[in-house]
Amino acid sequence: MAVPKKHTTKSKRNKRRMHIFLKSPSLVTCPKCGKPTRPHTVCPNCGYYKRVEVIDVLKKLEKKERKKREKEIKERERKEKGKEKERPLTLEELSQKKF
Repeated sequence: MAVPKKHTTKSKRNKRRMHIFLKSPSLVTCPKCGKPTRPHTVCPNCGYYKRVEVIDVLKKLEKKERKKREKEIKERERKEKGKEKERPLTLEELSQKKF
């Protein structure tokens, strides 16, 4: 039976174990719905990958859940349109605008 020649100290043992831990998964935001997902995978919330629908997620949901999800999608689209309208004014637009 193998027997260690020398006693391993607590500091040596802990230095060895320092790199043994769970790492948090790397997440990216889905460009369609904004939820965090794993990179290079289909979004489980909306079913899109690289802005192309791969899975029809709404088809599998019940009627109540489907309405809720559709409402979330519409609100998100409205927010995106609102962001586009809030762009900074150019010099020409500023000169034409009446206060």
